[in-house]
Amino acid sequence: MTHEQFEVLSNQAVAGCAAVYFLAFLAHLVQWAAGRKVAVAESVSETGRVGAREHVTAGAGASGDVATLDAPATPAADEEPERMLLFGRIGVSLTVVAAALHFLSVVTRGLAADPVRVPWGNMYEFTLTGSFVVTLGYLLLYRRYSLSWLSPVVTGFVLVVLMVDVLTLYEPVVPLQDSLQSPWLVIHVVAAVIATGGFTLGGMTSLLYLVKARWEDRGGVSRNPGGYLARLPELKVLDRFAYRTHAFAFPIWTFAALITGPIWAHYAWGRYWGWDPKEVWAFITWVVYAAYLHARATSGWKGRSAAIIALVGLATLLFNFVGINFFFGSGSQHSYAAPEPTSVVLHLDA
Repeated sequence: MTHEQFEVLSNQAVAGCAAVYFLAFLAHLVQWAAGRKVAVAESVSETGRVGAREHVTAGAGASGDVATLDAPATPAADEEPERMLLFGRIGVSLTVVAAALHFLSVVTRGLAADPVRVPWGNMYEFTLTGSFVVTLGYLLLYRRYSLSWLSPVVTGFVLVVLMVDVLTLYEPVVPLQDSLQSPWLVIHVVAAVIATGGFTLGGMTSLLYLVKARWEDRGGVSRNPGGYLARLPELKVLDRFAYRTHAFAFPIWTFAALITGPIWAHYAWGRYWGWDPKEVWAFITWVVYAAYLHARATSGWKGRSAAIIALVGLATLLFNFVGINFFFGSGSQHSYAAPEPTSVVLHLDA
């Protein structure tokens, strides 16, 4: 295949995966709507699963907290309506298909360049790759933590990101700039997108924590005992899952932002640190997440306070990822990542 054909294939794969993500999102909406008329057993709101408390008490001992998180975080299969189980399986299957098409779009985007290069030379490609990592992380953790409750959030989020990516950030394939032609680019960006995927999943969970906590404070359990929020894991399970994803992503972000980033900057521009806006905001993001983990480890900050800090960290991450390129693009040596003033719409035949 020619490079032009690979570009067309990448565009078609993006359109295809967006369509399948949309179908998966609809399937998960039907899944949770089917459970609205079936009240959740009381023990579900306490442990995340019917009968889980007895399981944890009998087998976990002193490490019961870990066992509670590792147990399925939704009602047991025999307690869920058959319609929920069916559409849940359909939604996950569609998400797997969408992820495969998403991966194809990333790979063929790199093959479309002449010479062949890594597929993250601009904001469109960064966003395309980063959203794929979010889906991949969700699928890898789905069985271990029974993440069916996260399914509509992930599929909806990735769908919106792809729409924005295509409509506002799309750029034709071009060769890498000289400053990007370095093996440190591969190491730096791979670490950054993995950390971003982990922070995003943790941020989603922190947001759900705050929403459910407010819903419970307002007596939502008595008004809607079978809805989506009622079927979410208990608050301490959401809090602990968010903590684990952030604890996983933070050292990877440290490696990306404070180690490989400066090394790459030295090879590209002859200095390790230059107070570039993107470098500064990458450090701000690191400080916020360091504060989040430090507060949890030393001061025992959990629940609402920890969730708020996590969302502040996600906001700084997204601003560093997108906002810097729009507001400081002309004054940043990372301006290659900013879209052109007149963005083009993705065409499948171009």
